[in-house]
Amino acid sequence: MPIIYLSPSTQERNLYVTGTGSEEDWMNRLADAMIPYLNSCGIRYTRNTPDMTAGSSIRQANQGWYDFYLALHSNAAGEGNYGNVRGIIAFYYPTSTQGQRAAQIFVNNLREIYPLPDRVVTRSTTSLGEVRDSKFPAVLLEIGYHDNVDDARWIEGNITEIARNIVLSLTDYFDIPFIWPTDPWDGQVSAGGGTLNLRSRPNTSSSVIASIPDGAAVRVYGQYEDWYVVRYGDYVGYALARFIR
Repeated sequence: MPIIYLSPSTQERNLYVTGTGSEEDWMNRLADAMIPYLNSCGIRYTRNTPDMTAGSSIRQANQGWYDFYLALHSNAAGEGNYGNVRGIIAFYYPTSTQGQRAAQIFVNNLREIYPLPDRVVTRSTTSLGEVRDSKFPAVLLEIGYHDNVDDARWIEGNITEIARNIVLSLTDYFDIPFIWPTDPWDGQVSAGGGTLNLRSRPNTSSSVIASIPDGAAVRVYGQYEDWYVVRYGDYVGYALARFIR
């Protein structure tokens, strides 16, 4: 199952024009709202903390192994144009084919929920460390402009919808089902004395991640057709629902 490094902004000094908080505050709220969807879709994650910086986030990520690096930010037009710009930008590194592919997926989906879809664009960059220095395919999302009242209010009023949309894009990128979250629950494998295969995809021809012994405890996060998304120890994958009670 895929694993991502999730890096919401740590820029606490970038204040929202609405007076409701900072870029750090709102992007961490967005990351919080993504977690139930990441869990239900079986996407594992490591997340930075507000006391970190973009640089330390990159260093932490590069010490491990991830399938994708996702940075969450909001934008500002800057001096001389303050408050006059709107839009969403998905930044990627110009030589990263997978970064560009992911950026386009994010843009295609975000256009469905942003009020000005023609202002949702991809853009290559060599100046942003979180896409330039990551060892993995990376996208930095600038989600609206926090110095624009309309964009700031759109972000504040649509956190859950934006979170759901971003995770939908991740499932498109990884080619796995999007699964609506339910309240997680604890289950027990009931395999008649045998073992239950935990698989990388919800079909019996996909690779086996782990074999779960009969009677073992698992955590169930969501369901896709006849399959549960479950965690068993450090493993996350799909298991046939009829063998879990």
